Amino acid sequence: MNSNPMYMEYVDDADPEEPAPPRRGWRILGWVCIGLSAVMVVGSLTAYGLYRQAFGNIAHEDVNAKLGPDRPEKLNEAMNILLLGSDTREGENAKYGRQMKDEPPRSDTMILLHLSPGGEQAMAISFPRDLMVQRPECEDREGNTVPGSNRVQINTAFTVGGATCVIKTLEALTDIRVDHFVQVDFAGFKNITKAVGGVPVCLNENVNDPKSGLRLSKGKHEIEGEQALAYVRARYTLGDGTDTSRIKRQQKFLGALASKVMSRGVLTNPKALLQLLNATTKSLTTDSELSVTAMMDIAQGMQGLSSGKLRFVTVPHGQDPLDKNRLALAPGADEFFESVREDKKPPEAEKKPEGKPEAPAPTIPPNQIRVRVFNGSGTDGQAGRVADSLEAQGFQVTVGGNAERTTATKVLYGSGAENQAKSLAALIPSKPAPAARTGGAEPGVVDLVIGTDWTDLKGGQRGIPEQQGEIRASDNICSET
Repeated sequence: MNSNPMYMEYVDDADPEEPAPPRRGWRILGWVCIGLSAVMVVGSLTAYGLYRQAFGNIAHEDVNAKLGPDRPEKLNEAMNILLLGSDTREGENAKYGRQMKDEPPRSDTMILLHLSPGGEQAMAISFPRDLMVQRPECEDREGNTVPGSNRVQINTAFTVGGATCVIKTLEALTDIRVDHFVQVDFAGFKNITKAVGGVPVCLNENVNDPKSGLRLSKGKHEIEGEQALAYVRARYTLGDGTDTSRIKRQQKFLGALASKVMSRGVLTNPKALLQLLNATTKSLTTDSELSVTAMMDIAQGMQGLSSGKLRFVTVPHGQDPLDKNRLALAPGADEFFESVREDKKPPEAEKKPEGKPEAPAPTIPPNQIRVRVFNGSGTDGQAGRVADSLEAQGFQVTVGGNAERTTATKVLYGSGAENQAKSLAALIPSKPAPAARTGGAEPGVVDLVIGTDWTDLKGGQRGIPEQQGEIRASDNICSET
């Protein structure tokens, strides 16, 4: 075998504790996807016609018909993009692992990029390939139905049915609606690192890894192409030799890549931006609905994103109780998924009207206010979620059921509850004017009718709580992971 890394068979070293050869090195493909997504969400692509040709390089796949109508409901204006890395050996990828050219493509990279409403944050959620899950029934690549399985590694979904099966599996696992997917092949990684002029990394010691071809001295470096590929795939010569350690290194690498793209003028330099887009888009496949227009809309909606708001986490997990070489979701995973599903758009900054100041709202303590919550939003379960938020702030709450659908949230009240209604209304960003209820009112009770404009109470939890071990794109590249 030629020792030049250009011609190495890019397959990870065998793990003696695992029954099958791992392919975790392919996870870096997902980081390339996030790099592209970072470009899309922070770039001001005003020269639409100029960039349209670059986006025309992207291949598209129609997955909606296969997914069908039985999918999680969207609870907010967040955008969830599934990022997949494919180890296909077609075309330029043939030189990476010639012995696998006839095998079906795999994806050990499954990352859900969650773009919060209002541009407040973006979170890249990595799903380890060894995570044991239930896989639903899927169609294979020939259109045949493959029965579901109660216990499989999550990465088998891509081999069975491509992006569609991965989306089905993740939606069943998380109850989070996936809006789009982006799939990239291995060859695109080198091109994107070259297009940005290298990515900064920091080493605590000299590295000479004959398996990956990585040779770097201690300290800071800017790496690209084959050298960058060797850096992200090396396992035993960097960190503690575990795959978890390598995931952290890859997250820091991608964070450094995104930070450089955001801060060093790549997005405002037409030549550099086109070079980056051309390098990346030639290696991409997306769903049919992720059009140029959709990408532009995402970019316009995420102009406030900075490197400090780009977060990288791994889904909460632990050792699988049935197999020490596999992983299982941790008990806190459901709570984490719920925070992603219900990520709220923060309220608009209030504008103080000119002229006569508003009279201050009554300040009756929440524990002295009885509230019935009615769901007029059309979103299943919304009344219960709002009731939980109210209870967390101390209100006495009951759920009143469904109401006629309404755009605007309403605060109604029975006799003797006007000041209580005003106190509650003051905590709602849209500030609905309380009105006396003409029918069905209970004395002393405030009725809150949730409309489609509902965000959250002031002072309520918004966004996704900080996760253990999370990394931000703004972190110091020399800090310990």
